[in-house]
Amino acid sequence: MGVTTPRPDFRILPRITDANEFFWTSGADGHLRFQRCGACGYWIHPSGPICPICHSKEVAPRTVAGDAVLHTYTINRQAWLPGFEPPYVVAIVAFPEQEGLRLTTNLVNCALEDVRIGMAVRVVFEQWDDVWLPLFEPA
Repeated sequence: MGVTTPRPDFRILPRITDANEFFWTSGADGHLRFQRCGACGYWIHPSGPICPICHSKEVAPRTVAGDAVLHTYTINRQAWLPGFEPPYVVAIVAFPEQEGLRLTTNLVNCALEDVRIGMAVRVVFEQWDDVWLPLFEPA
């Protein structure tokens, strides 16, 4: 079992808009959501008003399983913000729902020496005010 990452004193939160609210509040029910095209089934992230593949406007939030694979990562050792002390892992995770569907996030609850490209990870949420940040931990 990995070391539990201590929660920082604060996080810089995203600006919530009508277009992204579904993404940043999805964790309230424990599910991660991305937009998906109703016409061709393409997953869209970051979200947008039309499908980049078929140009349909039939896009809506849909739930993904929340399981992913660590595509790549870096260990940040620079103290950029007071209260968010390094080291911590900045990761890009890839989802099996679609080739190229990826999310930049943090890997938590894992010792730095155990982090490996290709490792199975799963979403966990960290709530700050009305935002649920999707983070990932070893599956």
